[in-house]
Amino acid sequence: DHDHDHDHDHDHDHDHDHDHGEHDHDHRPGSLDAHLWLLPANALVIAEKMAGDLAALDPTNAQRYQANLAAFRQRLSDLDQRLQARLARVGDQPFFVFHEAYDYFEAAYGLRHAGVFSAGGEAQPGARHVAQMRQRLQQAGPSCVFYEPPARPRLAQTLSRGLPVQLAELDALGSGITADARGYERLLESLGSTLAECLEGL
Repeated sequence: DHDHDHDHDHDHDHDHDHDHGEHDHDHRPGSLDAHLWLLPANALVIAEKMAGDLAALDPTNAQRYQANLAAFRQRLSDLDQRLQARLARVGDQPFFVFHEAYDYFEAAYGLRHAGVFSAGGEAQPGARHVAQMRQRLQQAGPSCVFYEPPARPRLAQTLSRGLPVQLAELDALGSGITADARGYERLLESLGSTLAECLEGL
């Protein structure tokens, strides 16, 4: 049952009250729900919990876990400030996504997508649905449309043909990023850069 209305009381002062409980997409069994990790404050809470658990299981290395946590906290704070500064400049530019995977990231950095294109459950949406989506893009003027790997959806090309729209790939799950100690930071950096580069070019 994936009616997850994430009960998240974040410790940050962005007051985003758009309802995360209303996603109409389903996460396929076994797929990772990326929403939660894409907020740095949440990642820090998870890291703190992990460091605490590891220290309890392996007391001889407790200091090392705490030192790693402190280093992660500092790097994350620096990265967060860089992303805040860069994304603040493009917060008013319209963009569209194909999947509501970025709400936490958007909330952290003052962004808000103008719309979500979904095929409504079918592989190919009907002509009327495509026409409505295209109309929204026309009304938005110059905008970015972010699609997710592995493939650029034909729908993105159909929708944007002839319009002042930039297409870019946004990978919420970091499928091309090595899962190592810096992987999470590279994921945030990659999302922030991709968003900023496209929006700065409008």
